[in-house]
Amino acid sequence: MRNFLLSLWILATFGLLCPSSFGGSETGYRTGTGSAGRVPTFTLNQAILTALQQNPTLLNAEQEIKRTKGVIIQVRAQALPQITANAQFEWIDPHLSGARIFGTSTSTGTGTTPGTTTGGAAAAAFIESPASQVRDVQPPQAAASPTPSITNVQQSDVSYSISVLGRQLIFNGTTFPEIRGTFFQRDSAYFAFRNVLDQLIATVKTQFYQIVVNRELVTVNEQSVHLLESQLKDQQNRFEAGTVPRFNVLQAEVALYNQLPLLITAQNNLRISKLTLAKTLGLYFQPRRGENPPLEVVGEMPYIPRLINLADAIEMGKERRPFLKQARANVLNQLQQVRATAGQYLPTITTTGGGEWISSPTNSSWHDISKGWLALVQGSLPIWDSGAIAGQVIQQRALLSETKITYDDDVRQVELEIQQAYSNLQQNQELVKSQEKNVELADEALRLAKARLDAGAGVQLDVLNAQVQLLTAQSTRLQALFGYNSSLAEFDRATGAQSTYQEMFADLTPHATKTKTYYTGSGVDAEGKPKQTDEDGPRIRTGRSRTSSSK
Repeated sequence: MRNFLLSLWILATFGLLCPSSFGGSETGYRTGTGSAGRVPTFTLNQAILTALQQNPTLLNAEQEIKRTKGVIIQVRAQALPQITANAQFEWIDPHLSGARIFGTSTSTGTGTTPGTTTGGAAAAAFIESPASQVRDVQPPQAAASPTPSITNVQQSDVSYSISVLGRQLIFNGTTFPEIRGTFFQRDSAYFAFRNVLDQLIATVKTQFYQIVVNRELVTVNEQSVHLLESQLKDQQNRFEAGTVPRFNVLQAEVALYNQLPLLITAQNNLRISKLTLAKTLGLYFQPRRGENPPLEVVGEMPYIPRLINLADAIEMGKERRPFLKQARANVLNQLQQVRATAGQYLPTITTTGGGEWISSPTNSSWHDISKGWLALVQGSLPIWDSGAIAGQVIQQRALLSETKITYDDDVRQVELEIQQAYSNLQQNQELVKSQEKNVELADEALRLAKARLDAGAGVQLDVLNAQVQLLTAQSTRLQALFGYNSSLAEFDRATGAQSTYQEMFADLTPHATKTKTYYTGSGVDAEGKPKQTDEDGPRIRTGRSRTSSSK
């Protein structure tokens, strides 16, 4: 149910963001009929929707969130009461029990000689054990009597005991920081999920546009091949009429056969791009389709210029990128690990209590059991461990410093990614503008070259050169359009604007992730605390190194 609602929300979101981005029908998932069966057809929205439902990387990230929830339950259980029930039942064969009793009593005081295994009295007692389980027990009150009375008491061959004990942690310095650390681990897994989701949307967009541009390149190359075929046929007709030399025919043939490899390469690139998108969408190979494509796409290459303020984009990226929020969660988790390690210096106090039921040694009846209650309070405090805890604290503090350094580097990485995407957007936007005019000029040049050739005022080489120039201009324009849209998808991912997270993630979103704890904008450090700045900029600590001026 959650996946359905999430998919519906994502589809509606992208429908609102880009309603005019496609020239084809926006009916979502459709099927076309081929010679080997139905071929799934996707629009961009439907491709993204399918990837969110079936992409294994995203599904693994979701399972990681569930795993961290299990870690929270496991660690939290250390601070909660734990009740354990133990039961023991024992039955001893009467003959074996008698052998044990008499063999033990008669063997006392007998020695062994070299070459023998046991004493004679012990061996005889062990072999001649009585069949009954009757032993003489001297009552305590008759111990002082000079003539003790002997009472035969039959020992039960069945014994059992039952205990129910509860254990509760009262205090220690490690469990509670570890519990807090697991919550940050869960938050880190959630932000990793969001990061994967953003990356997946950008990947699907890029691969979708790659199919579109490869499809257009195939069309352009097919048109060029058809034009060269018509040129070859025209030159052959003229050669047969005796108006042009054989050289013109050879030139047309060479141009045609030079163009064919480009067409074959474009067709292969189209097939590969479809297979790549099918893998991202989680589609399996269908043997019945044979060599037919695994999917088809419906849509055109959009070009919607966007005005961007670089400074605002960088700040938005810092505030919204799940990548930085995941790094913040790692820092806070490591901080708790430092506290948990240092907490080993503190005492540990636990209490245990419960009831115990033990059977009578002479009667196996439940009514003759011994029962009672017990309570135990235990405490421990490390006094001297030869520096073991101190070594662990040093390690954890070093790891904390590493996570802080990594966070600062991640901030610079976000800034770099946004600036790179912005630069690529500018480049491709300028290329699109320049090539739009260039395609018009190249098309007009080809028309004039063909008209001059038909009128006898031009040569065939001019037509071929004009055709090559037109093909180059069209290909460059298509690549520029693809570059602009892929750079735009990367820019949205780098700025955290790839998608919006609301209540659709209610069952995945931890409450803490909505608080100011994970504000990662400018002005805060790796732990989310305000940065200490001087008049000249941020204050930089250089450890113990000091610089002194020479006198």
